[in-house]
Amino acid sequence: MNMRHSGIGMTSQRTRNRLIERLRAQGIQDEVVLAAMNAVPRHIFVDEALASRAYDDVSLPLGFGQTISQPYIVARMVEILRAGRPLNRVLEIGTGCGYQAAVLAQVAKEIYSVERVQPLYERAAACLDELQVRNVTLRYADGNMGLPEAAPFDGIIMAAAATHVPPTLLEQLAVGGRMVLPLGAQEQHLCLIERDANGYRETRLEAAKFVPLLIGKA
Repeated sequence: MNMRHSGIGMTSQRTRNRLIERLRAQGIQDEVVLAAMNAVPRHIFVDEALASRAYDDVSLPLGFGQTISQPYIVARMVEILRAGRPLNRVLEIGTGCGYQAAVLAQVAKEIYSVERVQPLYERAAACLDELQVRNVTLRYADGNMGLPEAAPFDGIIMAAAATHVPPTLLEQLAVGGRMVLPLGAQEQHLCLIERDANGYRETRLEAAKFVPLLIGKA
């Protein structure tokens, strides 16, 4: 058994259960999302030096100016994206370490995830492989472009803050689909975009704090 999966100390199920109870107390109600958060070992995705904090409700540094989002934000964004319905094909912009992709893999049929920083892309691929996650397709690419060859998506989730919604992503959202992303520069908030036959509807949600969406590959 891989030691990183062992049930001792911070990796124990009890530690994970405490996180789930905390998420419930913070208002996460979707039991499918809570089960997904419980199923994914977050300590696999963080640096070993930070592993003891893996189940704290905080964002943690990944290097390259990137962070692993706090569990509450991951759960909240996935809950908004799901809206209580099954998800088929989801696009994630900003794979980072792969943690959110692993959570999404529990609640959707197919995940396509794009990362612009090559070492993070490689690290995420290794983590997802270690956990034998088979329904996530990773791409090393500029997330602003989305992934037209796999579109349309019934869910799009963005793990970096944009100043406006990238039009290419709007085009790749299926009719009936939902997109969740942080918007804003200094002051950020989560935003829900819903597409129907008549166009797009935007709903501003709670305050958030993400690294900025950058252009090009690194």
